[in-house]
Amino acid sequence: MILLIAIVVGLAATVVRAKINHRPLKLRKLSWEWLVFVAVIPQILVFQIPAISRFVPETFVPFIQITSMLGLLVFVARNFLVPGFWALGFGLLSNYLVIIMNGGWMPVSPQTLSRLSLSKPETYWQIGTRLGYSKDYIMAVEDTKLVWFSDVLTLPQWFPYKFAFSVGDILISIGTLILLWSLSKKNGD
Repeated sequence: MILLIAIVVGLAATVVRAKINHRPLKLRKLSWEWLVFVAVIPQILVFQIPAISRFVPETFVPFIQITSMLGLLVFVARNFLVPGFWALGFGLLSNYLVIIMNGGWMPVSPQTLSRLSLSKPETYWQIGTRLGYSKDYIMAVEDTKLVWFSDVLTLPQWFPYKFAFSVGDILISIGTLILLWSLSKKNGD
């Protein structure tokens, strides 16, 4: 969700900047763009489409997650000099490391989940289970490796939509903002 916010804000700011400066939006040539689609399609199928998700054995999910993210890391490495890709890369690497260290899942604690759903106590969330059909796995803080890189962050309670995110997600969002902002630069900027 934080990435979606970054995309919307980044696109809006970039379009305004381009209009004000009378510049076209122009993206640098990227290498291996096809790898993004190859890497993201399994994530969409497994994490976003419940009709498909429920038929994927849970033991396959970590393999799908790790392989998919590795594809994205290769794509970012091939395009590291493009504006914003350094932040995208460090964010992906951060998420990748915490997922690898925790058995192929992104850990989320009962404490974090309770901040998202104030009506449910920490004891409501069952440790050692997958959170719906998501990439998140409910783990105790003390059992989580690289806990500060897991989904431990939440937005303030007044924010209307509740979700957990990681430091890596923030870096990915910053990289996305930088990339989108660079679309409206002059060639010499």
